[in-house]
Amino acid sequence: MVQSKTLKNGVRIIIKQMEGLLSVTMGVLVGAGAAYETDKEDGISHFLEHMQFKGTPTRTSFEISDAFDALGAQVNAFTGKDMTCYYAKATSDHAAEAFALLADLFLNSNFPAEEMEREKGVVLEEINMDEDTPEDLCLDLLSRTAFGNRGYGRNILGPAANVKAFTREDLIAYRGECYRPENTVISFAGNISVEEALSLCEQYFGNIESAPFTKREKAVVWTKGQAFKKKPIEQAHLALGFPTVCRGSELCSAVQVMNTILGGGMSSRLFQRVREELGLAYSVYSYPSHYEETGMFTVYAGVNPQKATAAKDAILSVIEEFQKSGVKKEEFLRGREQAKSGSIFSQENTSSQMLIYGKQMLYKNEVYDFEKRMAEISALTVENISEAISESLDISRAVLVSVGNLKEEIKL
Repeated sequence: MVQSKTLKNGVRIIIKQMEGLLSVTMGVLVGAGAAYETDKEDGISHFLEHMQFKGTPTRTSFEISDAFDALGAQVNAFTGKDMTCYYAKATSDHAAEAFALLADLFLNSNFPAEEMEREKGVVLEEINMDEDTPEDLCLDLLSRTAFGNRGYGRNILGPAANVKAFTREDLIAYRGECYRPENTVISFAGNISVEEALSLCEQYFGNIESAPFTKREKAVVWTKGQAFKKKPIEQAHLALGFPTVCRGSELCSAVQVMNTILGGGMSSRLFQRVREELGLAYSVYSYPSHYEETGMFTVYAGVNPQKATAAKDAILSVIEEFQKSGVKKEEFLRGREQAKSGSIFSQENTSSQMLIYGKQMLYKNEVYDFEKRMAEISALTVENISEAISESLDISRAVLVSVGNLKEEIKL
């Protein structure tokens, strides 16, 4: 059973009741993320997410963590380009207590000064860790090169200088503008009754004062280009980015199947050619990212620096052949089945369901329709995949970045 409701103040609720399970995942999703930030705010969505856990008028940071642990519950959060999500997973008999804790940290965090200074150090170390993780560094560089220094090009962590400069007043102002009821979705998935879930939402979120919300505009550009960052590491990392369809496109399912065939698994063309046949990379894969206005299709490989150019050439040759010859019927059928099974497997995971239903409501203000999704995948044809290739693999608009101990940047 799936039920949705909007509270009087504008908070949207979506409930996926999954009887027969023993747990429930509950999440609070907000339409705030790196892509909406100004230059001065760059990194604030992520820092705010960290600070939400650092104390309320009735609980210290430790008491929040200890209370979840006492229930045997899990709690976490993450920040994306255009969304922040706070979530908890608990056994069904402790759902009400876990939701009360989640609501407290989301609604009542007061950002104690001593916790702010401590957490700045934590986030600065996270930035350092990102700098020491060349795969992440490479993919961040790809986004920045393709989309520029704003919008979807922003690194979620932000620059260290900004993190050091954030004040309590900055967090309160940003939360006050972006964490509005109309910009908030509460999502439940698991063994919880609709009545209990709605009652909990009314109890903790129903009295929040309604306030007008104006969605920020995002700077959206696509710039063909190249970038290189020299780093004294053993492996070279390279990534290619191509513009692809936005999340509202009818081609999204076709792009997913196309990705499976090209670089989504061990039987994919890129894996078989670049790794298995040529031995040029240990890791090579592709994936699409769909946003509100645009999208990016990414191909990544980790390679021996001496073989970096050969690996790039091999990747491009696979893509060119893909464009020229299209997909074989057996590839198409295999990819379509994988897309179906991925959707089916996610139906059995409460965390996945919480996020799928929550994001659909947050982004599109509609209830996710599993049957419709399966019908869309089943109706795909080879011609649809050819259209997806045409829309997502235009080499003339590609972005190429590399990170590693290379003598010079790899060129298209």
